[in-house]
Amino acid sequence: MRKYLSIVLIFLMHQGVAQTSEVRKANFNISKGVAIQGYDPVGYFDGKPVMGKSEFQWEFNGVAYQFASASTLARFKASPGKFEPAYGGWCAFAMGDYGEKVKIDPLTYKIVDGKLYLFYNFWGNNTLKEWNKNEEKLKGAGDRNWAKILQ
Repeated sequence: MRKYLSIVLIFLMHQGVAQTSEVRKANFNISKGVAIQGYDPVGYFDGKPVMGKSEFQWEFNGVAYQFASASTLARFKASPGKFEPAYGGWCAFAMGDYGEKVKIDPLTYKIVDGKLYLFYNFWGNNTLKEWNKNEEKLKGAGDRNWAKILQ
């Protein structure tokens, strides 16, 4: 009986992980099969966004990322939660202001409390400027809105 129960628990745990991966894949900002339009998520924390390379691609819970080097890939693998962008890589301002998934300019970003936030910056509308005016409120609302999307 105990062996049977262990098998059932392992199966249920695996199903939860698969569902999480599918939910993430369905809701993250993925373009041409990769997140952040192919930019290396670790590069932002080194002070400069850099394009990743397909030979350094790795999938974390259903979302593929590309890295500029084996070194940045290794850093990501050691702590993926630290480097993944907030709100699945969608515009942080839009997520906080009205709870919508809006495209980003991967070169417009901010790191807040050790987390990467990306922003829309097209046609003279740089939402990072608006985010900076009310960051605390927008961040709180963005966290709540993103949690609802991932349910």
